[in-house]
Amino acid sequence: MSNDTLRPILKSQYHASLAMLRSAIEKCPDDVWVAADRTNACWQIAYHVLFYTHLYLHRDEKSFTPWAQHQADVQFPSGLTGGPKTDSALPRFPNPYTKAQVLEYLDVCDRMVDEAIDAADLSASDCGFWWYKMGKLEHQLVNIRHIQHHTAQLCDRVRNGADVGVAWVGAGRK
Repeated sequence: MSNDTLRPILKSQYHASLAMLRSAIEKCPDDVWVAADRTNACWQIAYHVLFYTHLYLHRDEKSFTPWAQHQADVQFPSGLTGGPKTDSALPRFPNPYTKAQVLEYLDVCDRMVDEAIDAADLSASDCGFWWYKMGKLEHQLVNIRHIQHHTAQLCDRVRNGADVGVAWVGAGRK
């Protein structure tokens, strides 16, 4: 399959995945959004997935500039634990991001999808991130799967916290 055939498919699935994530965030009750009764609050999961979506839509780690509201002066700036506690004096996590902030970040990511996929060398054998040993195309599929994995977590919390379902988005923007 040619890159010209794959690009619209990748774009469609990115946009659909982000649309489902948006719906889960919007439907999440405020008390569930910040609830600390689980290992990770909903805001942490949502921010984490957007941080990595944003990062992996770039060519490589060097070309990445964090979102303007990113809180970097913490041990785990992506929002989720990256390992065991350290002796660092820095706080473990950022201050909670509001739903409005996270939805703004989601818009940033969604707007960059088309240009990023058009610019990506999908035939490259190196994805551009040293911690992954895979090609660029596979890495894009992993990124979409990552969005869906965490979206499913949020959908489950919304269902359990408010008995509200999040509709499936099959393709494109909805």
